[in-house]
Amino acid sequence: MPDTGQTLAPGRAVLTLPNVISLARLCAVPCAIWLVLHRRFAPATALFIAAGISDALDGYLARRRGGTTLGAILDPLADKTLMVGMFVTLAATAQLPDWLAILVVFRDLLIVGGVALLWVTSHPIAIEPLMISKLNTALQISLIATILALNALSLAAMPLRNTLITLVTSSTLLSGAAYVIRTARPA
Repeated sequence: MPDTGQTLAPGRAVLTLPNVISLARLCAVPCAIWLVLHRRFAPATALFIAAGISDALDGYLARRRGGTTLGAILDPLADKTLMVGMFVTLAATAQLPDWLAILVVFRDLLIVGGVALLWVTSHPIAIEPLMISKLNTALQISLIATILALNALSLAAMPLRNTLITLVTSSTLLSGAAYVIRTARPA
């Protein structure tokens, strides 16, 4: 199970406020995708920002009140579903290069596949986000928010888009390689 920094309290209520917020964020993903597919970028931008605020809020509440096992799974699931959904949808609508969406999704699958392989082979699994991975996530969020906002405002800003695409590409490659190298090293 991922180490989220939360204290897990078995036997606690499943529908805690942080879990309800994470579940709402997960349920908002199809709406965000639909908005982008129908080129409704202003509400898509607002929904993406609201998702970011809800992520911060449910994390804060979980740390204060103690997290749950469900929350430790639901929160990252909602986050990854939103990010992958946005990358794939923005690529499908030609707002991002398709190769970038493939790279982002492949990196995530590589990490999940590596964890699954370690689990199946009974190797210890220590999931700690690397600094490069945290930077990668921040850059991915910045890219998606920027693309949505630029479209909402009918602005091109190609130098900004291209710079963010380059930064996300680099950080995605570096973070994927860092996880592979760290996992391949003997304990």
